[in-house]
Amino acid sequence: MSRCLAERSIDHVLLERGEVANSWRTERWDSLRLLTPNWQSRLPGYGYQGDDPDGYRTMPEVIDFIGQYARVISAPVRTSTTVTSVRNADKGYLVATDQGDWRCRTVVLATGACNVPQVPAVADAVPAGIDMFTPMEYRNPAQIADGGVLVVGASATGTQIADEIHRAGRPVTLAVGEHIRAPRVYRGRDLEWWMDAAGVLDERYDEVEDITRARRVPSLQLAGSRGRATLDLNALTAMGVRLVGRLAGISNGKAQFSGSLRNQCALSDLKMNRLLDAIDEWATENGLDGEIEPAQRHEPTKVEDSPPLGLDLIGEGIRTIIWATGFRPDYSWVEVPVLDRKGQLRHDGGVVESPGMYVMGLQFLRRRKSALIDGAGDDARDLSAHLASYLDG
Repeated sequence: MSRCLAERSIDHVLLERGEVANSWRTERWDSLRLLTPNWQSRLPGYGYQGDDPDGYRTMPEVIDFIGQYARVISAPVRTSTTVTSVRNADKGYLVATDQGDWRCRTVVLATGACNVPQVPAVADAVPAGIDMFTPMEYRNPAQIADGGVLVVGASATGTQIADEIHRAGRPVTLAVGEHIRAPRVYRGRDLEWWMDAAGVLDERYDEVEDITRARRVPSLQLAGSRGRATLDLNALTAMGVRLVGRLAGISNGKAQFSGSLRNQCALSDLKMNRLLDAIDEWATENGLDGEIEPAQRHEPTKVEDSPPLGLDLIGEGIRTIIWATGFRPDYSWVEVPVLDRKGQLRHDGGVVESPGMYVMGLQFLRRRKSALIDGAGDDARDLSAHLASYLDG
């Protein structure tokens, strides 16, 4: 957004509570890699410049990439400046920080969608003596006590953490709720390449029948490994991870799981195959069938005949629970009446319901790719144009 505003000669400042790329520095586990290949990190006037376009950045590499971009575009960043409130003021907004106040006609909220881990209320019933971590707190298996680990949530975060902890020698149980299975590579090309080329990622928010539902869709089960391996539930069970259904409750130290595991997995397989069908159709329409590997389908997700519906946490040696149950944005500092009853911003494709206020970085904000680095540029171009028009009256 800063680059787009600068191109329009709009004076602006960026306020950052820590250092540039602060969330990547302080709220990610050590081994995490981007889920998108290097070539897909495309920002206005900047992109990947290395010799491994199909690789996946490590966290230090992501931090360097964002920091270098800030330097290349001469972004006017004020670091170590925590915003404490945004309030309406005469013909604009008053932005209060721990380093002084700012007055502005327009403001862009770019704090992202993953500020606060969504830990379910059932966590209050976890027996004493069992450690609990969110993905923001988890760093590596060395933190984890000897003994069993229950990972709750089977989207990208949960599957990656379960894989890492199991490889470190801890027995892992994975509680599986809604998720979307996806192959890392399909017909010889990265799945992200297919979704980019076929226009799936460019689908707009005003083209979707139910945008509220679309914004709640869990992340694909993708991992950015060196070998471009697929990390799905079949891969995890093959290495010894135990699958159970969605965590429904904890009573007297015993966890209860939903009996819907088989149905959840079947639905996930169905969604994956619908995506692959769309890719196959696009490949045929664009004359690629003779140039690439033939279409293929994966075997269904394997689920044991009678998955456990209960687990005595202490009795069966569970010493740690990882809550990979998603995140939510934090707008507690926004003192403008733009939040709904659930604390979410009311906006139309990033144009907030308060004149001159905008938001960036949310799931499916304007396009399906909005929450990806690759989606920020297109959204910023659209919203900076709207912002400029607003300033022009």
